Amino acid sequence: MIGLLKTWLVRFFSVAAVLFLAAFWQFFFSARPPHTTDPATLAGDGSAVNYCALPALDGSGKKAADIPKGNTPGCRYDHFPLPILAKCTEPLIPGASDIRGLWIGVGGGHVGHVERVEQCGRRTVVTSSGLIHDSGPNSTLGETTNDTEGAVLFTVGDNEYCPRTSASMIWNNGVLDFHVFGWGPVVVLRYLDGEQLIWEYADGSTTRMDRICILPEDQKIPEPRGRRIPLF
Repeated sequence: MIGLLKTWLVRFFSVAAVLFLAAFWQFFFSARPPHTTDPATLAGDGSAVNYCALPALDGSGKKAADIPKGNTPGCRYDHFPLPILAKCTEPLIPGASDIRGLWIGVGGGHVGHVERVEQCGRRTVVTSSGLIHDSGPNSTLGETTNDTEGAVLFTVGDNEYCPRTSASMIWNNGVLDFHVFGWGPVVVLRYLDGEQLIWEYADGSTTRMDRICILPEDQKIPEPRGRRIPLF
């Protein structure tokens, strides 16, 4: 009986170890999608934009599917980039609230958090804290964000390693649901409450955000995040 129990324990821990290693490789070492963000957009200065002057979504310009996907270069961008959807004028889909603009956390779990939200048709791009999360139709890659969480866990020489993430952003009666992996449970919510944007994050926090027009000076260059453990 004891021998059989030991055999099953060895099998259990062996399978658990294999699954852990497979997940670790997927999160940190699997190949990221090609970087397709427009180089001029990434190089431009997003801090010089007035985010209270929103473009008209009147269908006179490009559609969401005409514009390359935005994604994070490496583990973070080096400065706040220009808007990804600046030339897009496709009207929002039914059921979507207009949450476009620049927002800052004023109450709740993440006071001081700043994010830019862009929308066009069925596409939404959230830019914040060094990350560009772009979900929806585009001209280059898939519709999920398929990006990174941004916090660097460890470094090998000059290379930084941060975990992969992926989510879809789907409108549900005025609430923007973030589904993990694109098909999983909802882990993040964004929705309007009067003039404020509410952000319910995966850590259980709820943050109330006010609209601002100009990027704060301390948000131009993102702070490095993560433990950054040097391995070699």
